Amino acid sequence: MASTDLPPPPRCTANPAPIRPADSIRRTTSIDVSWPDGPEAERKMVGRARDVLTPAQGGAPHVLAQGEFRLRMKEDKTITAIAADPDPGGVATLVGERGGGHLRMILAERVPSLIETGAPLYLVLDDISGTALVSAFAWSQWYPDWAAKFRERMGEGEMAKMMEQRVNVCWGLQEGNSGVRPEGPPDNVADADAGELRNPADPEGWHHFHEEEGPGFRRARRIDVTRDEAAGVLRIDSAFQDSAKQRSGGRVAIHEYLLRATVDMTTREILALEPEARILPFSECPGAVHNVSRLLGRRIDEIRDDVLAQLRGPEGCTHLNDALRALAEVPRLASDLREPA
Repeated sequence: MASTDLPPPPRCTANPAPIRPADSIRRTTSIDVSWPDGPEAERKMVGRARDVLTPAQGGAPHVLAQGEFRLRMKEDKTITAIAADPDPGGVATLVGERGGGHLRMILAERVPSLIETGAPLYLVLDDISGTALVSAFAWSQWYPDWAAKFRERMGEGEMAKMMEQRVNVCWGLQEGNSGVRPEGPPDNVADADAGELRNPADPEGWHHFHEEEGPGFRRARRIDVTRDEAAGVLRIDSAFQDSAKQRSGGRVAIHEYLLRATVDMTTREILALEPEARILPFSECPGAVHNVSRLLGRRIDEIRDDVLAQLRGPEGCTHLNDALRALAEVPRLASDLREPA
Protein backbone atom coordinates (compact mmCIF):
# COMPACT_ATOMS: atom_id res chain seq x y z
CA MET A 1 0.00 0.00 0.00
CA ALA A 2 1.36 3.44 -0.90
CA SER A 3 2.12 5.72 2.03
CA THR A 4 -0.37 8.24 0.64
CA ASP A 5 -3.12 5.67 1.25
CA LEU A 6 -2.09 5.04 4.86
CA PRO A 7 -3.46 6.89 7.88
CA PRO A 8 -1.16 9.40 9.58
CA PRO A 9 1.39 7.89 11.96
CA PRO A 10 0.31 7.62 15.63
CA ARG A 11 1.16 10.71 17.67
CA CYS A 12 -0.48 10.21 21.10
CA THR A 13 1.57 9.46 24.21
CA ALA A 14 0.42 7.06 26.90
CA ASN A 15 2.30 9.02 29.56
CA PRO A 16 2.42 9.34 32.49
CA ALA A 17 3.50 5.90 33.63
CA PRO A 18 0.87 3.95 35.54
CA ILE A 19 1.09 3.81 39.31
CA ARG A 20 3.32 0.93 40.41
CA PRO A 21 1.20 -2.21 40.90
CA ALA A 22 1.19 -3.76 44.35
CA ASP A 23 3.47 -6.81 44.67
CA SER A 24 5.45 -5.99 41.54
CA ILE A 25 8.95 -5.41 40.23
CA ARG A 26 9.61 -2.31 38.15
CA ARG A 27 12.74 -1.72 36.10
CA THR A 28 13.27 1.79 34.74
CA THR A 29 16.13 2.94 32.54
CA SER A 30 17.07 6.22 30.90
CA ILE A 31 19.86 7.69 28.83
CA ASP A 32 20.05 11.48 28.76
CA VAL A 33 22.16 13.06 26.02
CA SER A 34 23.55 16.60 25.88
CA TRP A 35 26.12 18.54 23.86
CA PRO A 36 27.96 20.82 26.32
CA ASP A 37 30.31 22.13 23.61
CA GLY A 38 27.91 22.44 20.66
CA PRO A 39 26.38 20.24 17.93
CA GLU A 40 29.63 19.31 16.20
CA ALA A 41 31.46 18.52 19.44
CA GLU A 42 31.29 15.41 21.59
CA ARG A 43 27.97 14.37 23.02
CA LYS A 44 27.62 13.43 26.67
CA MET A 45 25.48 10.48 27.77
CA VAL A 46 24.34 9.69 31.29
CA GLY A 47 22.59 6.34 31.62
CA ARG A 48 20.69 5.26 34.71
CA ALA A 49 18.84 2.07 35.60
CA ARG A 50 16.96 0.91 38.69
CA ASP A 51 15.02 -2.15 39.86
CA VAL A 52 12.46 -1.67 42.64
CA LEU A 53 10.09 -3.93 44.52
CA THR A 54 6.66 -2.62 45.47
CA PRO A 55 5.27 -4.58 48.46
CA ALA A 56 1.96 -6.43 48.37
CA GLN A 57 0.44 -3.71 50.51
CA GLY A 58 1.73 -1.01 48.14
CA GLY A 59 3.61 2.04 49.33
CA ALA A 60 7.20 3.18 48.86
CA PRO A 61 9.40 1.08 46.57
CA HIS A 62 12.38 -0.91 47.86
CA VAL A 63 15.45 -0.48 45.66
CA LEU A 64 16.88 -3.88 44.70
CA ALA A 65 19.60 -2.82 42.25
CA GLN A 66 20.71 0.23 40.33
CA GLY A 67 23.50 1.39 38.08
CA GLU A 68 24.80 4.38 36.14
CA PHE A 69 27.25 5.11 33.34
CA ARG A 70 28.68 8.34 31.97
CA LEU A 71 30.36 8.59 28.60
CA ARG A 72 31.60 10.96 25.95
CA MET A 73 31.16 10.19 22.26
CA LYS A 74 32.41 11.80 19.05
CA GLU A 75 30.07 12.78 16.23
CA ASP A 76 31.06 9.55 14.43
CA LYS A 77 29.84 7.60 17.51
CA THR A 78 33.34 6.71 18.78
CA ILE A 79 33.41 6.44 22.59
CA THR A 80 36.19 8.61 24.02
CA ALA A 81 35.50 8.16 27.75
CA ILE A 82 33.22 5.96 29.86
CA ALA A 83 32.81 5.04 33.52
CA ALA A 84 30.19 2.95 35.31
CA ASP A 85 28.94 2.67 38.89
CA PRO A 86 29.04 -0.06 40.02
CA ASP A 87 31.97 -0.96 37.78
CA PRO A 88 31.81 -4.63 36.77
CA GLY A 89 35.24 -4.43 35.17
CA GLY A 90 35.67 -4.22 31.44
CA VAL A 91 33.59 -1.09 30.86
CA ALA A 92 36.66 1.11 30.40
CA THR A 93 37.75 -1.09 27.47
CA LEU A 94 34.82 0.30 25.47
CA VAL A 95 36.85 3.47 24.82
CA GLY A 96 37.66 3.55 21.11
CA GLU A 97 34.64 1.45 20.16
CA ARG A 98 31.74 2.92 18.18
CA GLY A 99 28.04 2.89 18.92
CA GLY A 100 26.32 0.43 16.60
CA GLY A 101 24.96 -3.10 16.45
CA HIS A 102 28.45 -4.61 16.91
CA LEU A 103 28.79 -2.85 20.29
CA ARG A 104 26.32 -5.34 21.76
CA MET A 105 28.60 -8.23 20.81
CA ILE A 106 31.50 -6.40 22.43
CA LEU A 107 29.47 -5.90 25.62
CA ALA A 108 28.76 -9.64 25.73
CA GLU A 109 32.50 -10.32 25.48
CA ARG A 110 33.75 -7.72 27.95
CA VAL A 111 31.05 -7.48 30.63
CA PRO A 112 29.48 -10.97 30.57
CA SER A 113 28.77 -10.85 34.30
CA LEU A 114 26.15 -8.14 33.73
CA ILE A 115 24.23 -10.40 31.35
CA GLU A 116 24.63 -13.47 33.56
CA THR A 117 23.22 -11.67 36.61
CA GLY A 118 20.55 -9.68 34.75
CA ALA A 119 21.95 -6.44 36.16
CA PRO A 120 19.96 -3.30 35.27
CA LEU A 121 23.20 -1.61 34.18
CA TYR A 122 23.47 -4.02 31.24
CA LEU A 123 20.16 -2.93 29.71
CA VAL A 124 21.14 0.73 29.73
CA LEU A 125 24.59 -0.06 28.28
CA ASP A 126 22.82 -2.10 25.59
CA ASP A 127 20.86 1.05 24.69
CA ILE A 128 23.97 3.10 23.86
CA SER A 129 23.85 2.09 20.20
CA GLY A 130 20.20 2.98 19.64
CA THR A 131 20.62 6.25 21.50
CA ALA A 132 23.65 7.20 19.42
CA LEU A 133 21.63 6.57 16.26
CA VAL A 134 18.63 8.73 17.14
CA SER A 135 19.76 11.40 19.60
CA ALA A 136 20.95 14.08 17.12
CA PHE A 137 17.31 14.78 16.26
CA ALA A 138 17.24 16.80 19.50
CA TRP A 139 18.92 19.69 17.66
CA SER A 140 15.95 20.02 15.32
CA GLN A 141 13.82 20.90 18.34
CA TRP A 142 16.19 23.70 19.30
CA TYR A 143 16.97 25.15 15.89
CA PRO A 144 14.23 24.92 13.19
CA ASP A 145 16.80 25.14 10.38
CA TRP A 146 19.02 22.41 11.84
CA ALA A 147 18.03 19.78 9.23
CA ALA A 148 18.79 22.14 6.34
CA LYS A 149 22.17 23.06 7.84
CA PHE A 150 22.93 19.39 8.43
CA ARG A 151 22.28 18.63 4.75
CA GLU A 152 24.43 21.57 3.72
CA ARG A 153 27.28 20.48 5.98
CA MET A 154 27.16 16.91 4.66
CA GLY A 155 26.85 17.88 1.03
CA GLU A 156 24.37 16.42 -1.42
CA GLY A 157 26.58 13.47 -2.29
CA GLU A 158 27.08 12.32 1.30
CA MET A 159 23.43 12.98 2.10
CA ALA A 160 22.30 10.80 -0.81
CA LYS A 161 24.70 8.07 0.31
CA MET A 162 23.33 8.21 3.84
CA MET A 163 19.74 7.94 2.59
CA GLU A 164 20.70 4.94 0.42
CA GLN A 165 22.25 3.22 3.44
CA ARG A 166 19.01 3.62 5.38
CA VAL A 167 16.94 1.70 2.81
CA ASN A 168 15.61 -1.58 4.23
CA VAL A 169 17.31 -1.23 7.61
CA CYS A 170 13.87 -1.60 9.19
CA TRP A 171 10.18 -2.04 8.37
CA GLY A 172 9.44 1.69 8.21
CA LEU A 173 12.38 2.45 5.91
CA GLN A 174 11.73 -0.16 3.24
CA GLU A 175 12.46 0.86 -0.34
CA GLY A 176 9.82 3.27 -1.63
CA ASN A 177 8.61 4.34 1.80
CA SER A 178 8.26 8.00 2.74
CA GLY A 179 11.27 8.04 5.07
CA VAL A 180 13.78 7.08 2.35
CA ARG A 181 12.62 9.02 -0.68
CA PRO A 182 15.40 10.83 -2.59
CA GLU A 183 13.99 14.23 -1.65
CA GLY A 184 14.30 13.32 2.00
CA PRO A 185 11.80 12.39 4.71
CA PRO A 186 8.74 14.51 5.59
CA ASP A 187 9.42 17.56 7.74
CA ASN A 188 6.97 16.72 10.52
CA VAL A 189 8.43 13.43 11.74
CA ALA A 190 8.37 14.56 15.37
CA ASP A 191 5.59 16.81 16.65
CA ALA A 192 3.93 14.73 19.39
CA ASP A 193 3.83 15.95 22.98
CA ALA A 194 5.93 13.47 24.97
CA GLY A 195 4.02 14.11 28.18
CA GLU A 196 5.59 13.43 31.58
CA LEU A 197 7.04 10.01 32.35
CA ARG A 198 6.67 10.52 36.09
CA ASN A 199 3.13 10.09 37.40
CA PRO A 200 2.32 12.87 39.91
CA ALA A 201 0.37 10.28 41.91
CA ASP A 202 3.48 8.06 42.08
CA PRO A 203 6.60 10.27 42.04
CA GLU A 204 8.80 7.38 43.21
CA GLY A 205 7.78 5.32 40.19
CA TRP A 206 10.82 6.56 38.24
CA HIS A 207 14.45 7.08 39.21
CA HIS A 208 15.91 10.60 39.02
CA PHE A 209 16.76 11.83 35.52
CA HIS A 210 19.95 13.64 34.58
CA GLU A 211 19.27 17.21 33.44
CA GLU A 212 21.51 19.69 31.59
CA GLU A 213 21.05 23.05 29.94
CA GLY A 214 20.52 23.31 26.19
CA PRO A 215 19.33 20.72 23.66
CA GLY A 216 18.79 17.29 25.13
CA PHE A 217 17.60 13.81 24.17
CA ARG A 218 16.21 11.06 26.38
CA ARG A 219 15.62 7.35 25.79
CA ALA A 220 13.48 5.86 28.56
CA ARG A 221 12.17 2.38 29.36
CA ARG A 222 9.83 0.93 31.97
CA ILE A 223 9.11 -2.76 32.66
CA ASP A 224 6.52 -3.84 35.27
CA VAL A 225 6.35 -7.53 36.21
CA THR A 226 3.67 -9.19 38.35
CA ARG A 227 2.85 -12.82 39.17
CA ASP A 228 -0.63 -14.18 38.49
CA GLU A 229 -0.55 -17.29 40.66
CA ALA A 230 -4.09 -18.39 39.78
CA ALA A 231 -3.27 -18.45 36.06
CA GLY A 232 0.32 -19.59 36.52
CA VAL A 233 1.71 -16.72 34.46
CA LEU A 234 3.87 -13.63 34.65
CA ARG A 235 2.21 -10.45 33.40
CA ILE A 236 4.40 -7.77 31.87
CA ASP A 237 3.52 -4.16 31.12
CA SER A 238 6.32 -2.17 29.51
CA ALA A 239 6.89 1.11 27.71
CA PHE A 240 9.58 2.79 25.63
CA GLN A 241 10.00 6.39 24.48
CA ASP A 242 12.54 8.55 22.64
CA SER A 243 12.07 12.29 23.25
CA ALA A 244 13.83 15.62 23.02
CA LYS A 245 13.63 18.90 24.89
CA GLN A 246 11.99 21.90 23.25
CA ARG A 247 13.49 25.35 23.58
CA SER A 248 10.03 26.63 24.59
CA GLY A 249 9.68 23.98 27.31
CA GLY A 250 8.25 20.49 27.43
CA ARG A 251 9.35 17.59 25.28
CA VAL A 252 8.58 16.15 21.82
CA ALA A 253 8.59 12.38 21.24
CA ILE A 254 9.65 10.65 18.02
CA HIS A 255 9.19 7.00 19.11
CA GLU A 256 6.91 5.45 21.71
CA TYR A 257 5.62 1.90 22.17
CA LEU A 258 3.65 0.09 24.81
CA LEU A 259 4.29 -3.65 25.04
CA ARG A 260 2.30 -6.10 27.13
CA ALA A 261 3.14 -9.78 27.46
CA THR A 262 2.05 -12.94 29.26
CA VAL A 263 4.60 -15.66 30.04
CA ASP A 264 4.14 -19.15 31.48
CA MET A 265 5.64 -19.06 34.95
CA THR A 266 7.09 -22.57 34.73
CA THR A 267 8.17 -23.05 31.11
CA ARG A 268 8.88 -19.36 30.37
CA GLU A 269 6.93 -19.72 27.13
CA ILE A 270 5.61 -16.49 25.64
CA LEU A 271 1.83 -16.90 25.58
CA ALA A 272 0.80 -13.40 24.47
CA LEU A 273 2.51 -10.31 23.03
CA GLU A 274 0.57 -7.08 22.52
CA PRO A 275 2.63 -4.22 21.07
CA GLU A 276 0.93 -0.85 20.73
CA ALA A 277 2.46 1.90 18.60
CA ARG A 278 1.80 5.26 20.31
CA ILE A 279 4.21 7.65 18.55
CA LEU A 280 6.15 6.93 15.34
CA PRO A 281 7.66 9.14 12.60
CA PHE A 282 6.26 7.61 9.39
CA SER A 283 2.89 6.23 8.27
CA GLU A 284 4.43 2.88 7.33
CA CYS A 285 6.03 2.28 10.75
CA PRO A 286 3.06 0.79 12.68
CA GLY A 287 2.85 -2.18 10.31
CA ALA A 288 5.88 -3.71 12.05
CA VAL A 289 3.76 -4.79 15.02
CA HIS A 290 2.18 -7.66 13.08
CA ASN A 291 5.37 -9.70 12.77
CA VAL A 292 5.80 -9.80 16.54
CA SER A 293 3.47 -12.81 16.61
CA ARG A 294 6.41 -14.88 15.31
CA LEU A 295 7.77 -14.89 18.86
CA LEU A 296 4.73 -16.58 20.39
CA GLY A 297 5.60 -19.97 21.84
CA ARG A 298 9.27 -19.04 22.25
CA ARG A 299 11.00 -18.69 25.63
CA ILE A 300 11.17 -15.20 27.09
CA ASP A 301 14.76 -15.70 28.30
CA GLU A 302 15.82 -16.45 24.71
CA ILE A 303 14.05 -13.46 23.19
CA ARG A 304 17.22 -11.52 22.39
CA ASP A 305 18.42 -14.15 19.94
CA ASP A 306 14.90 -14.85 18.64
CA VAL A 307 14.31 -11.19 17.79
CA LEU A 308 17.52 -11.11 15.77
CA ALA A 309 16.54 -14.31 13.99
CA GLN A 310 12.88 -13.47 13.31
CA LEU A 311 12.67 -9.68 13.02
CA ARG A 312 15.92 -8.55 11.46
CA GLY A 313 16.05 -5.61 9.02
CA PRO A 314 12.80 -4.87 7.14
CA GLU A 315 11.03 -7.67 9.04
CA GLY A 316 10.84 -5.51 12.16
CA CYS A 317 11.10 -2.07 13.74
CA THR A 318 14.48 -1.34 15.33
CA HIS A 319 12.89 0.32 18.34
CA LEU A 320 10.17 -2.27 18.86
CA ASN A 321 12.84 -4.96 18.58
CA ASP A 322 14.79 -3.30 21.37
CA ALA A 323 11.65 -3.12 23.51
CA LEU A 324 11.18 -6.86 22.94
CA ARG A 325 14.82 -7.67 23.68
CA ALA A 326 14.57 -5.74 26.94
CA LEU A 327 12.17 -8.40 28.24
CA ALA A 328 14.89 -11.08 28.35
CA GLU A 329 15.50 -10.48 32.04
CA VAL A 330 11.84 -10.79 33.07
CA PRO A 331 12.44 -14.21 34.73
CA ARG A 332 15.30 -12.66 36.72
CA LEU A 333 13.09 -9.76 37.79
CA ALA A 334 10.22 -12.08 38.68
CA SER A 335 12.50 -14.12 40.94
CA ASP A 336 12.56 -11.15 43.32
CA LEU A 337 8.81 -11.44 43.85
CA ARG A 338 8.06 -13.61 46.86
CA GLU A 339 5.97 -16.67 46.21
CA PRO A 340 2.90 -16.91 48.46
CA ALA A 341 3.41 -18.95 51.65
